[in-house]
Amino acid sequence: MPEALAPPSPGALRACMSRFATGVTVVSYTTDSGPRGATMNSFTSVSAEPPLVLVSVARRARCHDQLADGPFCVNILGAEQEQLARLFAGARSTAEPRWAEGARVPRLADPLAWVECEPWRAYDGGDHTLVLGRVTDLGHRDGDALTYAWSRFASTTESTDGIEHLF
Repeated sequence: MPEALAPPSPGALRACMSRFATGVTVVSYTTDSGPRGATMNSFTSVSAEPPLVLVSVARRARCHDQLADGPFCVNILGAEQEQLARLFAGARSTAEPRWAEGARVPRLADPLAWVECEPWRAYDGGDHTLVLGRVTDLGHRDGDALTYAWSRFASTTESTDGIEHLF
């Protein structure tokens, strides 16, 4: 039987995974003191029937308990919203968030797309919790997408050759 390989260091894993380009989201939720949000790029669609999405939430994040147990909205950011991503990541930013009223939870005003969810399931994911939300409402607009790769923000230009008409 071969010897067990040592796992990669957290830094090596992070450097490797930084090569995977992702979109950027701010996940919004409600607290007693008003709307809050957290920047996350670990987000994916899971199922069309039932409609489910997944966010991966660090256990040490202040929003961890609210997102595992309450409604939330995934705000997919447009290329012009980098300062919002920085603000909700706790970095220096010039952004002033504007909020819109959702059915059960506030969302950012004018994101590229938004997906309102109620909690469906939560699973242990090591130092994260994998939170599945059942989609209850959604919307989108035209525009370029904010992306993140190599630990830097960038953007992807909206294609005019989309396949949305097939759905």
